[in-house]
Amino acid sequence: MEVLVIGAGLSGVTSAWYLAQAGCKVTVVDRQPGPGLETSFANGGQISVSHPEPWANPSAPATVLRWLGRADAPLLFRFRPDKAQWRWSLGFLRECLPRRTARNTAAIANLALYSQHCLRELRESTGLEYEAGSGGILHLFHTRKEIAQLPKKQRILQQFGIRSQILSRDEMVHIEPSLASIAPRLAGALHGVDDETGNAHLFCKALAQRCVEAGVRFMFDNTVQSFDFVRGQIHGVRIMDSYNRSGVLRADAFVLAAGSYSARIAQRIGERLPIYPVKGYSITVPIRDLERAPHVSLTDESKRIVCSRLGNNIRVAGTAEINGFDLRPNPARSAALVAWLETHLPGISDTSRAEHWCGLRPATPSNVPIIGHSQIANLYFNTGHGTLGWTLACGSAKSLTDIMMGQHPGLDFPFRL
Repeated sequence: MEVLVIGAGLSGVTSAWYLAQAGCKVTVVDRQPGPGLETSFANGGQISVSHPEPWANPSAPATVLRWLGRADAPLLFRFRPDKAQWRWSLGFLRECLPRRTARNTAAIANLALYSQHCLRELRESTGLEYEAGSGGILHLFHTRKEIAQLPKKQRILQQFGIRSQILSRDEMVHIEPSLASIAPRLAGALHGVDDETGNAHLFCKALAQRCVEAGVRFMFDNTVQSFDFVRGQIHGVRIMDSYNRSGVLRADAFVLAAGSYSARIAQRIGERLPIYPVKGYSITVPIRDLERAPHVSLTDESKRIVCSRLGNNIRVAGTAEINGFDLRPNPARSAALVAWLETHLPGISDTSRAEHWCGLRPATPSNVPIIGHSQIANLYFNTGHGTLGWTLACGSAKSLTDIMMGQHPGLDFPFRL
């Protein structure tokens, strides 16, 4: 079977890999000059199995209202005269209902565990190097009230087989000594023992090279223009390169893995995907003091900020800005990340040399990605991963490949079968 994958980020490249391993002849098309140059380029670096609870949960509406009007708020709504934004926002509120949150948490947890298993298998079989770390993630909490809720969170994680430890300040500092200076300001932590970290962009580049060696063809600097149909199925995709030269790519099956732009592309063929772009920010800062720099990834739960060590750099990322496809950087949001790094890990890195980035996460209201069949028999989706693209990448792609090969992935997850 010949397959055309639209998108060369984490979802697209992993889809190409597993499809090629299943014996398919695969072509990947992307508008960028290389793999992993949009959402996958500078994310937080966390493979966070220990945080399956979606943004849409019972506490979210009150939290969003509390943050309204703050330019540096972790979750910022910029309301626009955009029907898609309002539909998405109403869907988000609906997913905050307790029963829906529980269902979505279970789906994400099941896929996250499977995805981590797939990533480890892939790493062992290919020897990929992408600044991977396996020290887990420390979820930091500032108040006793938050710590009091941790046993309940831990029981939920245990139901899914996700290991975690509730830590006092001293235990937290024993695991990550770089937190010693701010420990008095913290109430404790939850350690996601089996979580990992890694440079998603390096992973995309390295896996894309393995794909090429396995016979996958990549066509960069090409934009999807339209689709050709024959008897109700897609017969080809019309593309245009950076020199305005057009062409048609034929295949037996097509995979849409174009991140936030998946909804726009799907709309051209009459399918509405509940995906809206959520802008996230990050800074990548060279480490000044390698001995004092953290080895364990950190998540500040109150600020929704994550911090990971990637080689000789620190990556700090977070915030969510719902403002359509606007990719203009907001200095206040980047400044909040710099301030967090300077106050939580003082003197460890050179923030004057910080590389600033922002990108659009393809978010569904539920945070549950869309994987499987479309309404068109030979078109499939692997998109809508929101903040968990790195965490869910390999499991999503392997599951999609199973579906396309006529097999059930065997997970308790709402696949489109």
